[in-house]
Amino acid sequence: MSFLTIQDVTYKYQGKEPVINKVNWSINQGEFHCLLGKSGCGKTTLLKLAAGLLHSDEGTILLKGTEVVKPSEQCGFVFQSPTLLEWKTVLDNVLLPVALKRRVTAEDRRNALCLLELVGLASEFNRYPTQLSGGQQSRVAIARALIQKPSMLFLDEPFAALDAITREELQDDLLKLCQLHDTTVLFITHDISEAVYLSDRIAVMAEGKIVNNTEVQLPKPRTMKMRYESYFNELCFKVRQVMGGVHT
Repeated sequence: MSFLTIQDVTYKYQGKEPVINKVNWSINQGEFHCLLGKSGCGKTTLLKLAAGLLHSDEGTILLKGTEVVKPSEQCGFVFQSPTLLEWKTVLDNVLLPVALKRRVTAEDRRNALCLLELVGLASEFNRYPTQLSGGQQSRVAIARALIQKPSMLFLDEPFAALDAITREELQDDLLKLCQLHDTTVLFITHDISEAVYLSDRIAVMAEGKIVNNTEVQLPKPRTMKMRYESYFNELCFKVRQVMGGVHT
C-alpha cells in the first residue's frame, strides 16, 4: 500500500463545477512528489484535501492506510508565507508546534538547535524574524515543520517569493533534510525547473484533473550541474508542453 493514497477525489464549492474532479494519485514512503500547474488549476486545493485541511465531497484519502479526516500529527506544513511570530525568537518559533501541545524540554531545544544547524541558522537562534532575510525566514519555517519529525510534509509554494539563488539553496536544504529523515513530501509549485529538480515524480494539473504524470530519472543527491544537463532541460521542455496543452 502507498504511503499517501488519493482515490477518486472530487471537491467543489456549493453550486459550482468541481475544483478537483475524480483525482487519483499515490506516493510511496520517502518519495518527493510535486504538483505542478498554472494558477487556479486546483493544486493547492488538492494539497489541502490530502492534508486534511479540507474534506472531499467524493472519494477517499488514506495516509498509511488510515482515512484522512483531519490534520494529522504525523504531518508537517510549510506555506508560501513563513508565518513566523515576530515577538518570538528563531528558536522559539521552531519550537512552537511542541509548545502548543506540552512543556518544551531540554531535548526539544537540542533537537531544534540541531535543525537550525542543518539549515545554516545555528548562530541566529536568538534573533527575531524581523532581523532575518526572506530566505532565512523560510529556513526557520522548514525547521519548524520538521521539529516533530513528521513522516509526511506538505509544502505550498514555500519559495515562490525568493530570488533565484536563495531558492536553489533552499531546494538543496529541503532535499537534504527530507532524505535524512526519510520524509515523504507533497510539494506544490508553478515553477517547472523547481519541480524537476526536487521530484521523484511530477503530476501536472489542469482544470482540477491530473493530465500528466512523469517520473524524474535524476540520481540523488541532486547537484547544480544537473540543472544544465540535456536530460534536465528536455524534461523541463516536455512538462512545459503539457502545461501549454500538448499532452505527451
